[in-house]
Amino acid sequence: MATPINLIMGLREWALLLSLSVLWGGSFFFVGVAVTDLPPLTIVTLRVSLAALGLWLVVALLRYPLPRTPAIWLAFAVMGLINNVIPFSLIVWGQTQIASGLASILNATTPLFTVVVATLVLPDEKATPLKLLGVLVGFAGVVALIGVPAATGAAPLLPQLAILGATLSYAFAKSFGRRFSGMGVPALVIATGQVTASALIMLPMAWVMEGTDALIAASLASWSAVICLALLSTSLAYVLYFMLLERAGATNVSLVTLLVPVFAMALGVMFLDETVTPLQLGGLALIAVGLSAIDGRLWTKAGPPGTGRLSSKARRS
Repeated sequence: MATPINLIMGLREWALLLSLSVLWGGSFFFVGVAVTDLPPLTIVTLRVSLAALGLWLVVALLRYPLPRTPAIWLAFAVMGLINNVIPFSLIVWGQTQIASGLASILNATTPLFTVVVATLVLPDEKATPLKLLGVLVGFAGVVALIGVPAATGAAPLLPQLAILGATLSYAFAKSFGRRFSGMGVPALVIATGQVTASALIMLPMAWVMEGTDALIAASLASWSAVICLALLSTSLAYVLYFMLLERAGATNVSLVTLLVPVFAMALGVMFLDETVTPLQLGGLALIAVGLSAIDGRLWTKAGPPGTGRLSSKARRS
């Protein structure tokens, strides 16, 4: 039986959300450093492979039992594909042509796609009228963010669409990941299993398509960025991600992407000589308004049925 979720997050859930946003905000910065020396698939392969090694070490030290059911390992493989292989590859490729700050803003659309996907596949996370309004406002921000620069030739369109493709993949992953709460598998083992599956998928792809020459020529800065990307923004981050997913649900956990651009843009401006345009801030503001409607706390004071307020039974759990 699935673990009951808290649709209205408490202090512990918000602490997990903030920590996760810092780690994932840093991931755009680390990728921005690594792409100067390493090709996209190689970066993704190193990220998931090193992250898997780190997670297996922790699992061994804590002596967690490993699942023996083939269905669980198949779920790990699916989760690794849609939560790592596809979105990581699209984002890293996109960041070879656009700034890390812009990539993080586009990544902030994940909750918009998650509301739609969760409504279609999760019976306990149906969209309310307020959430649908949030989706519309948020997508208006995306149109402003992408449409105007694309029309004027100020920013390449295809890399931005690649980032949006990654967010759609994340949305499916967040809904798919809910099934782990009913399998009795610890969050650390879930994170380890899906990252390991991702590494097994990526290793032959990167070797065949990109080779190994870039690894030898890469600078110390790029290697340091990849190691931080793997151990901090992947290993540690995914443990927190699955803990939050179990406690707060697919839509709430996707709100982390609202905070990620703040850290990503700050790091990009300070260390990568990136700039933040008024149009980018305007698009992010519209996305933020949409996400606040999806969250609902700033828009509703009472708890009428259908607004996603926590029932007394859920509070007691």
